[in-house]
Amino acid sequence: MKIDAHQHFWQYNPLEYPWISNDLSLLQRDFMPSDLEPILAANSISGCIAVQARQTVQENHFLLSLAQKHPSIKGVVGWTDLRSDQIQADLETLSDNKKLVGLRHVLHDEKNDRYMLQRAFLNGIQNLEHHNLSYDMLIFPQHLKPALELVKTFPNQPFVIDHIAKPRITSGELDYWQKHIVAFKELENVYCKVSGMVTEAHWTNWKEDDFRPYMDTIVKTFGTNRIMYGSDWPVCLLAAEYSEVFGLVKNYFKAFTKAEQEQIFGLNCSRFYLKK
Repeated sequence: MKIDAHQHFWQYNPLEYPWISNDLSLLQRDFMPSDLEPILAANSISGCIAVQARQTVQENHFLLSLAQKHPSIKGVVGWTDLRSDQIQADLETLSDNKKLVGLRHVLHDEKNDRYMLQRAFLNGIQNLEHHNLSYDMLIFPQHLKPALELVKTFPNQPFVIDHIAKPRITSGELDYWQKHIVAFKELENVYCKVSGMVTEAHWTNWKEDDFRPYMDTIVKTFGTNRIMYGSDWPVCLLAAEYSEVFGLVKNYFKAFTKAEQEQIFGLNCSRFYLKK
């Protein structure tokens, strides 16, 4: 079973989604399961993981209600304030819905690069394991050092790095990102999503070879048993159609064994999020 490990849904409202600026006008409309399901079917993908796009409690209700109505949504990565004094009660309530498989915070938008190492935030992370919830790390390369500290602090907590930590593919910058992401090689609790790459490249002028040195590093670091394919739909549409995003990852791994491809395009995601 193929699973898209990373995509989003929203009913567009500029007040609810201020990050969707006029520079991203293509995204200023509704994107719902009825839009994605034919695309998944056309690419022989069975389902997806829906990831939060708003840092509100309402986002959880919205995505989980969609998941109840659409079997294609295999799990939801939601949001809650991990620094809250009520975090245990909040997680107790959230985890009642088994479609909630993880949480995420937009770490790369915080002014403090070490936001994730605040005592209150660490307390929140400490509570996730009890509720069988994973944690998605949305970060830039400069956050890799504090992220390493975070994941080493909780060796039994499952983490996944979204969008290969968003290296600056546009400028071909590799060294700093590469130096710090390889430090995760021996950390079995950390996975990586091969996703979100096209929007870090030239939107109208990328080619598959642009991504090869980054993909090579990810495979050397995480192997084929800790990598997941994700489209980052509909954000990816800024730079590529869904089939192009899927195609560039599929083409890179076409020389790998069938078993390895099955891991990358579904089994790893199922094991990480769905515990199957």
